[in-house]
Amino acid sequence: MVVGYRLGDQAIAAIGATVSLYSLIIHFACDLNNGYGIIVTQRFGAQQLREMRQAVAGMMELNTLVGLMLTVFSLVFLKPLLRFMNTPVHVFDQSYAYIAAICAGIPVTIAYNMFAAILRAVGNSRTPLLFLILASVLNVVLDFLLVWGLDTGIAGAAIATVLAQLVAALLSGIYVWKRYREYLPKGSDFRVSGNILTSLFTTGFAMALTSCVVELGTVIFQRTANLLGETLIAAHSAARRILMMALQPVISLSVANMTFVGQNWGAGKTERIRPAIRMVMGMQLVWCVFSAAAVFLFGEGMIRFTTGTNSAEVLDNAVLSLRIHFSMFPVLGVLFCFRNTMQAMGQKVVPVLSSCIELAMKLLAANWLIPALGFVGVCVTEPATWVLMVIFLLAAYLIMQKQWFAAAQEAREIQISTE
Repeated sequence: MVVGYRLGDQAIAAIGATVSLYSLIIHFACDLNNGYGIIVTQRFGAQQLREMRQAVAGMMELNTLVGLMLTVFSLVFLKPLLRFMNTPVHVFDQSYAYIAAICAGIPVTIAYNMFAAILRAVGNSRTPLLFLILASVLNVVLDFLLVWGLDTGIAGAAIATVLAQLVAALLSGIYVWKRYREYLPKGSDFRVSGNILTSLFTTGFAMALTSCVVELGTVIFQRTANLLGETLIAAHSAARRILMMALQPVISLSVANMTFVGQNWGAGKTERIRPAIRMVMGMQLVWCVFSAAAVFLFGEGMIRFTTGTNSAEVLDNAVLSLRIHFSMFPVLGVLFCFRNTMQAMGQKVVPVLSSCIELAMKLLAANWLIPALGFVGVCVTEPATWVLMVIFLLAAYLIMQKQWFAAAQEAREIQISTE
């Protein structure tokens, strides 16, 4: 909103041209640590405290390595990536300034998500939420200060985001140190066993790979969408911001369910998982139907309010995008619920394969649908993809669930007899 009101539609287009790269970075950091968190959660549920501390130690080691590598790689190859994505010449410098600041803050993003995952693993989801609310308020204040007050342009919005995330990361880290020190690794815990390190690596990177495959498709998809011009990029970006805001409760419920499933999977209480799935899916569907109704009734007002645009072309196309996407929004709730549940149960292959469906669909759209249908092709690609992915995930779950639950119960019985 601050960027739109202060800098106009071109600045919105500059951010919109980088949205897929931004999503790739954020989702990689979140899902990497959500995956690590599953291993920590399972050890917590099984009351294996030494193994849990080792898992946290491995989490810290892997995050440090990945954070440094990802930051260096993204900054070195950022300009070639923006050129590959057909970023319009008129907004190229602004887009680079924005995404470069975001990439420089990758370690901060990873640090917050790591501490939030640890807190959720031990059953405390409220504290990271409170820190994130505080950081969000700070982000808004810094946006006004940097973009409006100090006139730092689009880069100021990115710097505000990174600084706010830094505060959230520091507060979360201090809180974990003060309140949950018994779960933090000591000297010997940093010699992580091969079994735990392998579990962390495979689970974390399976979740991150799921996101990466999706976002890689989005990068290629946006590469073609960026050829449609600044006005349509701005419309797509404005609609997508509202979509992502409406998606946050869906993601949060899915992550909460993933933590709950991981704890009970580790504790061998698999009978609690199916009722949780039904409850979470019910809540998600209620929210998704409400959000879709709100968008159909007030979509244009939402676009005007969040961007400050008066362009009829931006408004008309953004509203079209919203209505097409939100017509299938309830499907997205089912998709997130089942995908995260499977990941919490230790199933890595099926979620990755579901992401491959999305990659294939976006490649198809980039090469055929968008050139043929233009902006309408941009709008219909993701909803059609969600439907195909849900069909695949539901079929896999219904076919494999008995086998998965039986194997988990057998593994738990063996563990108990060994202890």
